[in-house]
Amino acid sequence: MNLNKLRDKAYQCAVAHGWHDENLSDEHFLCLVISELMEAVEADRKGKHANRVNFEYYMKQRKRDDEEFMYAFKHGIKDSVEDELSDACIRLLDLAGLRGYDLDSFDYEGSDTEDYSDMTFTESMFRICVYVTDNFYRDEPFILLNEIFAFCRDRNIDIFWHIKQKMKYNELRPYKHGDKSY
Repeated sequence: MNLNKLRDKAYQCAVAHGWHDENLSDEHFLCLVISELMEAVEADRKGKHANRVNFEYYMKQRKRDDEEFMYAFKHGIKDSVEDELSDACIRLLDLAGLRGYDLDSFDYEGSDTEDYSDMTFTESMFRICVYVTDNFYRDEPFILLNEIFAFCRDRNIDIFWHIKQKMKYNELRPYKHGDKSY
C-alpha cells in the first residue's frame, strides 16, 4: 500500500471539501482523530460492524452509479467500527498531507506495536489514544497509524479496503458534508 498516495488523496479531498479553509493546529486535528476512535467505541458497544459481504454482493450485481454506492455504503458500512477506524486513519493521512510528512519513510509492517490480542476493544482504543498524545509531543504523531493498522491486523479488519470505500464516500459528499463547521 502506497501511504503517500493515500495521504495525497485524503488531503486533496479535504481541501476540495473546505476542511482546510482556515489554519488549524495539529492538536485540533489529533483531537478529531480521538473523536473518531471514540465513535468506534460507541459502534462496538452497539455491536455495529460493517457488512462487507452484503455491500460487495450489492455492488457486484451490476454496474452501480454513485448514488447506489452511497446507498450501499450507508446501509452496509456507515457508522460501523470499521468505518470509524477508517475515519481515524483518513484524518491522520489528511494531516500528514497538510504538513507534508513522507509516510513511505515509516516501516508500518515491521514496526514494533502493541499486542492488542489480550486487550478488550475499549482498552485497545484507550491505548491508541495514549499514542496520540505521547507521540505528538515527541513529534511523531503518525506512528499512530502503526497502532491502528496493528489493531486492525489483530482483529482481521482489512483497514485498507475500508479506507478505500470511505474515501470514495467522502469524495461524493457535499462541501463540508452539508453543515459541519470543522
